[in-house]
Amino acid sequence: MDESIYLDEARDPLIIAESWMKDGKDVAIATVVETWGSAPRPVGSHLVIDAEGNFHGSVSGGCVEGAVVTEAVDVIGSGKARMLEFGVADDTAWQVGLSCGGRIKVYVERLG
Repeated sequence: MDESIYLDEARDPLIIAESWMKDGKDVAIATVVETWGSAPRPVGSHLVIDAEGNFHGSVSGGCVEGAVVTEAVDVIGSGKARMLEFGVADDTAWQVGLSCGGRIKVYVERLG
């Protein structure tokens, strides 16, 4: 098995989320739960976000990631998880950071 495909402690969003929580930060995690068509990140990809909007990891890229960070800050404040869905037509896909008409669902929840 190729060990180079695994994230180390400095890059793993889950380990970073745990560290942020130990430091007393409020944290949310966004997880890709479904994809259709072409999507930049696979199911199971994570983005961790703190209450100040700092983030680590990736669920898509482009404008989608910015929207997920904004929603995650709201989730931290409210404590209510959200299911987000992003999708675009082929001709505008690259402008918002999705590949060729891809669609994704991202579940955002507060940790702790």
